[in-house]
Amino acid sequence: MTIRHLKIFLQVADTGKMSAAAKNLYMTQPSVSQAIRELEEHYHTLLFERLSNKLFITETGKQLYTQAKMAVAQFDLLEEKMNSENHRERFRIGATISVGGSILSHIVHDLSAALPEIEVYCFVGNTQEVENRLLNAQLDAGIVEGFIKSPELVTKPLVKDPLVLACSKTHPLARKDVIHTRDLNGQRFVIREEGSGTRELLERFLASQNIEVKTAFEAHTPDSIKNAVRFNDCLTLISSRLLAEELSCGEFIAYSHEKAQWDRYFRLVHHKNKKTGSPFQILENLLASYDEKASPLDLIHGRLLV
Repeated sequence: MTIRHLKIFLQVADTGKMSAAAKNLYMTQPSVSQAIRELEEHYHTLLFERLSNKLFITETGKQLYTQAKMAVAQFDLLEEKMNSENHRERFRIGATISVGGSILSHIVHDLSAALPEIEVYCFVGNTQEVENRLLNAQLDAGIVEGFIKSPELVTKPLVKDPLVLACSKTHPLARKDVIHTRDLNGQRFVIREEGSGTRELLERFLASQNIEVKTAFEAHTPDSIKNAVRFNDCLTLISSRLLAEELSCGEFIAYSHEKAQWDRYFRLVHHKNKKTGSPFQILENLLASYDEKASPLDLIHGRLLV
């Protein structure tokens, strides 16, 4: 069994057809079929079921797919590293939009200063996207605030990230120092996209309190969310770290949860089978040092009572 066998297997699994895999790999279909047969003989198991001229991956095949994806990604990374002119190590960080809009640039700056020989690559998406890339060995570390679902990933909470309910200073609720959950019924909200940890937390909260709101906007970026709040009388649940400027000048009003149920953490994440070297350890130390930085808790206007 070679890396070639695994690459052929992944293509067949992704396309669902021997012919399509052969075309993508510039091979003949019999060669692809032979490689799959050799893999099945090597592992003494069936990787695909053939029904009505279609291929369906088996449960054993799904297990191999996960491991093969990581093995091929690691091999490709090794090839890239060894074939590069300067052989610089590449450290790949995935971060959620809340992290990317607040502390990520500062963290990467400090990490690059501490390890100038390392090339740092960053991907910014939602929690689900970062989780998927970690599982597929496309990232070395993740920084997320959402719920990680896979047992294959290890998380460590490091940076406190309090969420707040925010509105513009002209919103009718902005006159109140204390608001109640019933005040939220029927209100217009701007929410994050599917896969966002912030959205998942908001939906859990609304469901637990039997609150029905109107989704007026669905947005990916902090600027889009803040503009919906600014110009369209929307409420939103958002990281307080993303509102430092707006809260400082009084443009936005923020409310914290009376029971601190919106207090969450940015978590450092890695695959349980991945060795954590020096870049990861330094990243962990840098994140820990940011726990009390730039979180404008003293600018929060009032409380939400449940």
